[in-house]
Amino acid sequence: MNLYLVKRILALIPVLFVVSVVIFLIIHITPGDPASVILGESATAQDVEALRQQLGLDLPMYQQYMNWILDVLRGDLGESYFMKESVSEAIFSHLQPTLSLAILAQIIALLIAIPLGITAALRRGTAADQTVMGFSLLGMAIPSFLLALFLILLVGVKLQWLPVAGYKPLEAGLWTHLKYLILPAVSLGAIQSALITRMTRSSMLEVLNMNYMKAARSKGVKDRQLIYKHALRNAFLPILTVIGQTFGGLVTGAVVTETIFNIPGIGQLIINSVERRDYEVIQGVVLFVTCVYVFINLIVDILYGVIDPRVRLERK
Repeated sequence: MNLYLVKRILALIPVLFVVSVVIFLIIHITPGDPASVILGESATAQDVEALRQQLGLDLPMYQQYMNWILDVLRGDLGESYFMKESVSEAIFSHLQPTLSLAILAQIIALLIAIPLGITAALRRGTAADQTVMGFSLLGMAIPSFLLALFLILLVGVKLQWLPVAGYKPLEAGLWTHLKYLILPAVSLGAIQSALITRMTRSSMLEVLNMNYMKAARSKGVKDRQLIYKHALRNAFLPILTVIGQTFGGLVTGAVVTETIFNIPGIGQLIINSVERRDYEVIQGVVLFVTCVYVFINLIVDILYGVIDPRVRLERK
């Protein structure tokens, strides 16, 4: 298991290197001088040039990259010109809302998807199966922001059950914290559950048709034990892949939802930084969320080896 883990970690190094180069190039080849955008139209040429020197923008491109990546390796993502704080501090101050939203949305997605996927597999070809697949297809087709607007109108405005925007930290109390996240979490989780439902159904159908499942059923194994102890466990690897991908997408891609519900998360930080051309923050945040996504995929790979030892043997 240790050798398997080391190999997976080493495989991430070239990926992160390429990602860092791409992020740096995209930020720096985008038209427009960051120093001019930061200072505004009223700034003099001398002020712009002084800021360019302060930010290191007057150096050759390769030297700027080397300086930045060496700072990153030391744990320094740079300083925000507008917020007057380090990029690391800015990220972690906006991380809790995004993590809370992603975790709650993932829980909602799993609570919807796993039971529906199992039900559809057990009742293949019936009205229940067709209904579940119809809803999952609808969920994959509807954008999360459209569902978010519908929930705001129905639950927040007409019924007035939950607040339609804003955020309260966990320190304000668990229920106070959750009630501001329920609507955005449902709008994200319901959409994510569609893909997990389809994968659960497909994986369960494949396992249920295996010979050992038929043999266990013929020996009188109870249906509940057969489904949850044997079938779901053996069908879980493909489901785990989708769960990892959807959770990574929730953490790194909830920009629109956070904007709609005015949640001060990573998405809002990216939007504000792009508008101000705060390129140090943009570089740091994009690199951070990429590392988070890669780390989540690493966790999924490790769980593969934990759940199914055959995976470790195949990848040695």
